Amino acid sequence: MTRIATLSETRDNCHNCRLRTLCLPDNLPVEDVGRLAGIVQRRKPVSRGTLLFQAGQRFNSIYAVRTGAVKTTTLMANGDEHISGFHLPGEVIGLDAIVSRDHPSTAVALETASVCEIPYAELENLSDRTPALQHQLMRIMSRELLAEQSTNHLLTRRSAEQRLAVVLLTFSERFASRGLSAQRFRLPMSRLDLGNYLGLVPETMSRTFRRLEEQGLVSIAGKEVEIVDICAMQGLAFGAQGAQAARA
Repeated sequence: MTRIATLSETRDNCHNCRLRTLCLPDNLPVEDVGRLAGIVQRRKPVSRGTLLFQAGQRFNSIYAVRTGAVKTTTLMANGDEHISGFHLPGEVIGLDAIVSRDHPSTAVALETASVCEIPYAELENLSDRTPALQHQLMRIMSRELLAEQSTNHLLTRRSAEQRLAVVLLTFSERFASRGLSAQRFRLPMSRLDLGNYLGLVPETMSRTFRRLEEQGLVSIAGKEVEIVDICAMQGLAFGAQGAQAARA
């Protein structure tokens, strides 16, 4: 039986962390991994709803998610909260504050989660002496920027069904990169949060999930999702040519 993707496995440190290849370069020497581990502050697990940092707070650290999941939010001009991203184990948050030195977003635990806090001043000093680590920082920043731009582009001018299909396929890829099932996984966020991210009201979210089920594309049980027909999902999300490229 295929194991449903979950986000609750524990990690001990940078040396034996199963997510190391997502956070660190493969060629980073053992001694440099040890130096990095020396500045990483491993926080105790936090409960759902706990703030990691708030918009406007002075930037001091970046954070790598170890277990669980985190959402980032921003305030719109009308005062409404907009969810700007969902972050899984192995992903780094807080990078958007490096330039301004103040956090432009708020990070909140979606469920019980643990993170590694990495003081940025110490990380900069270490990366100056460790070229491989400096290159990895640039790679991480580029990866996060490209992922955000790609998702925003895919969600633009698409129907509710297409937007939901895009996001479910994106989560499928992200879980697969962690050695978990690409077809059966548990979403860490509520439908309300997912609708906020997609710009869909709750009623539209419910109808959209139901339509995908009626088309035989997915099977939904609470937060657990099974992509039944991944080729058809890709066709819905990306069109015929995009789906062919996604399978290539």
